[in-house]
Amino acid sequence: MNDALLLVMLCLFAYLVGSVLFALPVCRLWHLPDPRAQGSGNPGATNVYRTGGWMPALVTLLLDAAKGGLPVWLSWQLDYSIYAQAMVALCAVTGHMVPVFARFQGGKGVATALGASLALAPITTLLLCGIWALVMWRWRISALASVVAMVSGPVIAALIEPDTLPLFGLLALLILVRHRSNLIRLAQGRENRL
Repeated sequence: MNDALLLVMLCLFAYLVGSVLFALPVCRLWHLPDPRAQGSGNPGATNVYRTGGWMPALVTLLLDAAKGGLPVWLSWQLDYSIYAQAMVALCAVTGHMVPVFARFQGGKGVATALGASLALAPITTLLLCGIWALVMWRWRISALASVVAMVSGPVIAALIEPDTLPLFGLLALLILVRHRSNLIRLAQGRENRL
């Protein structure tokens, strides 16, 4: 099969896998309310935690991360360039943010970005996880921790894994756009703590 066609198919696969919002079946499995009708209305691990605690939130986080990591791992197995892998990663994250299976109303994309970037740039991603953990420990605000970590991504990538700088730059932009309402609430002092 033509390499370009295979890459297009892989990008489509990444988008479709990304479009599966695992928070919904996890909440059904734990008999929790629909996370889109609770708290921030975001179908992600943080909102699942607010309604069901650590266990369903952790399962949601792992599944959402896996759907970002799997397509990137496949593109690596197929020996695509790091830029093609980054394209696949962005398709998976975009799938979570604007999912075809949920009327294009998705989540913030942080967990999916975590899985995709961990598969592509593990050192940078682990450092970003450390930043996320420090901010979360200090302020207990998930959105703030996510934004600070993702905005740090391009700087750390430039220093450690420079080939991944375009990916982390685009991820930071996407995450900032998806967190605009959180940023407004942060500025107003109304953002919820965990």
